[in-house]
Amino acid sequence: MDNDDADPLAHQAPIVADEYDVPSGLTHDRFRLVPLDARYNVGDYAAWTSSMDHIRATPGYAGRDWPDPTLTLEDNERDLTGHADHFARRVGFTYTVLDSDRDEVIGCVYIYPPRSDEYDVDVRSWVRADRADLDRPLYEAVLRWLSDDWPFSSPCYAAR
Repeated sequence: MDNDDADPLAHQAPIVADEYDVPSGLTHDRFRLVPLDARYNVGDYAAWTSSMDHIRATPGYAGRDWPDPTLTLEDNERDLTGHADHFARRVGFTYTVLDSDRDEVIGCVYIYPPRSDEYDVDVRSWVRADRADLDRPLYEAVLRWLSDDWPFSSPCYAAR
């Protein structure tokens, strides 16, 4: 989520129907996705602050103002709490990417309202610079997941 004082999705309608059962995560042999919340604050903060140049070079992040090097650990916790609120209100879904062998944060996946009418959802993902080898496998796994388990037919997700 961008570093805005006001929630840009405060009046956003849910992006999935009430009867849709939102996936609780995704398991891959090299990583797993779980809903992001404040308990991952320290790991999330360490992951993105150690990889800002790598994230900015990741497809889908051009022209965005994140990552913001001025954010503190406390700012990051507020951001994660905002993402958890979006998840609960079904207006956006953020998943932390954890190493498959331990609970180490290695990236993030965002599923949010589209920025253009030609898509039904905007998807972005990033991995830590020291786990750059996972960028394409994460992208491919998320694409399959979106196709198999989500109600979206036209995601905007920058190719790897």
